[in-house]
Amino acid sequence: MHLSIIIPTLNEESNICALLSQLLRIQDDRILEIIVADGGSTDKTCNLVKEYPIKLLDLGTKSRAYQMNEAAKMAKGDVLYFIHADTRPPISFVDDIHASVQEGYQLGSYSFELDSKDPRLKILSFMTRINMLISRGGDQTLFVTRTFFDTLDGYNEEYVIMEDFDFIRRARKKTKFKLLDKSVLVSARKYEKNSYLTVQLANLSAFLMFYFGASPQKIKEMYNRRLSI
Repeated sequence: MHLSIIIPTLNEESNICALLSQLLRIQDDRILEIIVADGGSTDKTCNLVKEYPIKLLDLGTKSRAYQMNEAAKMAKGDVLYFIHADTRPPISFVDDIHASVQEGYQLGSYSFELDSKDPRLKILSFMTRINMLISRGGDQTLFVTRTFFDTLDGYNEEYVIMEDFDFIRRARKKTKFKLLDKSVLVSARKYEKNSYLTVQLANLSAFLMFYFGASPQKIKEMYNRRLSI
C-alpha cells in the first residue's frame, strides 16, 4: 500500500502547521506524499505550507469537492486519505488503513472526539461510533482505494456542501464501509463561535435537506445563514 494524504484548506493558518508537523513526524515508507489543495486562502496558509516538503495546489476555487478531486488527479498512491486541516489522526493511522485494506475494505473512516470538555460534545463524539450515514462526515477523515474512488468518479462537485455525505452514500451502495475503532481529534471551534443548540440545529437541518433531495446551494445558504464559521 502507498498512501497519498490529501488536505483541502481555506484560511487554515492556525491549524495547518500542527497537522503537517504531526504527519511528517511519522516516518513510514507507505506515506508516498502529502498534498495540500488550497481553495483561495487570503491568510498565510499557502506561505506556511511552502515551508514544508510537501505538494501545494494553489487552486483559488473555494470548493472542497473540487479541491479534493484536483488533488486526487495528481496523487500517485493506490490509497487516498482525506484529512481536514483542523483534524489530528491517531499516530497509528497508516497501520489502521493498511489493515483495513488488507481485510478487503475499499473505504472507511474513524469516529471523532472534539477537543472540548463540554459533556454535550462528549456525547456527540460518542454518537460518531455508530456506523450510520448521519453519524459520518469529512471531519472524521476518509480513506478510499484509488480504484474505488475512480469508480465513483470522485466527489460530486455540485455539492458545495455535504460532499462527504454524498460520496459516502454513493459508496455504501457498492461496498462495505469500515468504521475504524479509534478516533481522530477534531477542533471544537464551530461550537466556540456558535451555541451548541445553534450548531446542532444547523447540522440536523443540513442533513435532512440533503437526505430529502434539496439542492446543495440551498443547503449551503441555510447553513451559512445560521452559523458563524
